[in-house]
Amino acid sequence: MRLKILDAILGKSTLPKSKLDRLFAISTASITLQANLGLSPAGKAGICLKPIESSRYEAARSEIEELLRYSSAETGTSFKLEKDEYRYLWVVLEDTDFDDLVATVHLVSTTMTDHGFGEQLLCALYGFLGREGPVYWIYSFKGGAYYPFVPKKGHERDNSQEFRLRAVMEGELPIEKDLEKWYPLWGIPL
Repeated sequence: MRLKILDAILGKSTLPKSKLDRLFAISTASITLQANLGLSPAGKAGICLKPIESSRYEAARSEIEELLRYSSAETGTSFKLEKDEYRYLWVVLEDTDFDDLVATVHLVSTTMTDHGFGEQLLCALYGFLGREGPVYWIYSFKGGAYYPFVPKKGHERDNSQEFRLRAVMEGELPIEKDLEKWYPLWGIPL
């Protein structure tokens, strides 16, 4: 208890392990997405982090890069760290093996949480390709749930397709129930 109070004062936070374990739900759901909806994994995923300036954060970032180098040697998952136009940091992953992408997203998320940077984790994102173009499944770390994002040309989204995806996948994925929290992600660096 005393440690939790000290962590709160110092600004450290952790996400419950159960919320991080929900990341694995997309792995089995990808089979349904492909079989029932014609959505194939695009071989790309990402994690979006709020940047902060601190030596602890840089140490965590260095450890993540080291883990990713080691992991990529084992799995073949390539990675890069990139900042978007809003200065958020993205860990961008590529691999033809979808399960390797999911495991790597979990590895990075767990490492950030173990270092006390759970609050810096904004979302994980998995790309899929359909007949109409890209479809993304976004995992909100704060809510511990997924939601679909189907961008169209311009800064528009295909809400009807997103609702269809929700209806089909509700039994397989923890879906964010509050539609106000289905934030669009424009300028995704995947």
